[in-house]
Amino acid sequence: MARTPRPVGEDDERQVRELHAQGLGRNEIARRLERSGRTISIIAARLNLEFTTEGTEKATRHRTAQLAEKRAILADALTDDALRLTAQMWEPAVVFNIGGKDNEYTEQPVPEPPPADKRALMAAATSAAAQSLRLVPPETDTQGLAAVDAWLRDMMGGGAPAE
Repeated sequence: MARTPRPVGEDDERQVRELHAQGLGRNEIARRLERSGRTISIIAARLNLEFTTEGTEKATRHRTAQLAEKRAILADALTDDALRLTAQMWEPAVVFNIGGKDNEYTEQPVPEPPPADKRALMAAATSAAAQSLRLVPPETDTQGLAAVDAWLRDMMGGGAPAE
């Protein structure tokens, strides 16, 4: 069932003028007035009002900064996960088995996980570290060196490379 369009009246024009004067963008005005963006654009054109991209650009910069912060938090958590998984390779563990004709559960403490479990821990740690690096790549200097590489070069007395 198609909706019958709601006619645009003087009250709509007054509200668009007021909200535009408050610095609201087209989409926000449309949301508040429960109108389409196209309807607001038509009203604004009739009133000789223009919408700038300044608000959109500011909102985009803000959202980009929020996402960068979330990626940094996630990268930090993944790095912590990788460290915990790596540490587990050398910690005491419990191995278990379910089997036999009575399907019995048995377990035994061991000084460290068996090799197959260590491989699984290392694979998980590597994956977590790789994802962390993808989210927040290491900083590089102007010569394309990772910050740690640049520090090591300077510590070794290498300084800047000759040109």
